[in-house]
Amino acid sequence: MGQVKPDLRQEYTEYVAPKVPGINKVTWGIVGNSLKKGVSDFIRAPIYGLFFGGFFAAGGLAILFFLNVLDALWMILPIMIAFPLVGPFAATGLYEVSRKLSAGEPITWKGILLTVFSQRERQTGWIAFVVLFIFWVWVYLIRVLIAIFMGFGTPSTLSGFVDVVLNTSNGMAFLATGTLIGAVLALILFSATVISMPLILDTELDFVSAMITSFKTVVASPVPMLGWGVIITFLAMLAMIPAFLGLIIVFPILGHATWHLYKAATIPADDAG
Repeated sequence: MGQVKPDLRQEYTEYVAPKVPGINKVTWGIVGNSLKKGVSDFIRAPIYGLFFGGFFAAGGLAILFFLNVLDALWMILPIMIAFPLVGPFAATGLYEVSRKLSAGEPITWKGILLTVFSQRERQTGWIAFVVLFIFWVWVYLIRVLIAIFMGFGTPSTLSGFVDVVLNTSNGMAFLATGTLIGAVLALILFSATVISMPLILDTELDFVSAMITSFKTVVASPVPMLGWGVIITFLAMLAMIPAFLGLIIVFPILGHATWHLYKAATIPADDAG
């Protein structure tokens, strides 16, 4: 008798790429409302905001400590300018708190921290790489510009560095060039991350599509979105003046507000068609 051959056909599940959300026009009213909701979320869940704000502020203090140890305290100025740009990556836990508050879901430490730690297995790590890469490019370019405009005579103290920058022609040239380059890098980084970080947390979208969506959001509403970037930078730098301690309050408010701005700026993929 002939032997019946087994069915060797393999079962498989077809991969379906997540749909990209649509984009809404962002107005100044949306920006202001997002900021109000950020304050509200902080008040509703202050312990979580203080925890993540304290963690972010501790990172700034650690940088300040190591710069002091390395006798390079003057570097605190360019780092203070770039430091807020790392915020979207560090605010993952705050996005999750706002998401749960909006959905009426219970908030627990276990749930929030598991969400934060689980991001290492998702696309967030790639965006973190982009953020840190641009951050280090900025720091490296500052050192190159200092070498070009000031040579090896750069003061080791913060007051001496400020004096040279503001009172010498080479220092002013360094300031102008550094500001221009920093503005370009900040614009790129802000546009790539302002929406992408909460978008990846909220969906299964890949990091490239998320960053493209973030850029599209800025392009669709350039004035209000760039205005939001200016607000973030101004408030964050103001909060850093008292030894980064102001970030304990300002950082969570901005993190919560960014989540609400993301929700207002995007249309769910199913609704967008």
